[in-house]
Amino acid sequence: MGWDWAFAFEVFPVLLQGLVLTLQLTVLGSLVAFSLGLVFAVLLRGPRPVAIVVRGLIEFVRSTPLLVQVFFLFFVLPDIGIVIPPMVTGVIALGLHYATYTADVYRAGVDAVPPGQWEAATALSLPRARVWTGVVLPQAIPRVLPALGNYVISMFKETPILIAITLLDIVGWAREAGGRTFSYDEPYTIAGLLFLALSYPASLLVRRLERRVGTI
Repeated sequence: MGWDWAFAFEVFPVLLQGLVLTLQLTVLGSLVAFSLGLVFAVLLRGPRPVAIVVRGLIEFVRSTPLLVQVFFLFFVLPDIGIVIPPMVTGVIALGLHYATYTADVYRAGVDAVPPGQWEAATALSLPRARVWTGVVLPQAIPRVLPALGNYVISMFKETPILIAITLLDIVGWAREAGGRTFSYDEPYTIAGLLFLALSYPASLLVRRLERRVGTI
């Protein structure tokens, strides 16, 4: 049938609506992933029993598909009386899934802190919380920003999975628009271009961060 510019301009505002949801899910999911991943990283350096439990949880989440985790939160938990709205489910699923990866990113950053810094903090009898917030994390986090940025991009591109729980992101609205007219070329092409327009510049920024970190 060929490309229909009139239809493309008609569906573009709808796809932008989906883009807003995609960005919201990415930002909120990233905040959960970064915060929870940092907690996991700290606990992995804690008492051995705690570290074993946290490592087991991390490996379990990593070893199961994100879609299965989404289905469990949205369809299984209501059977035991826990009902979570779709948006919250999506944020929790993305955040928890990626927290298991950011935890190891943080761990690598912490391991890169010179041992002398730990020894100096111990010699000064600094409280453990102060050691982390004032000595270790300010040195570790700048080193891991590029890796965290890569996970944000990956999360952004995985939001279409949440169509399965009624969240209509860019791809979801493209499917809806195409389904009304049985013309899918325009909506899916525009959806792909929107993903590209955001993820490619973001990847360039991450590469620039990698170069800057490499000079530290």
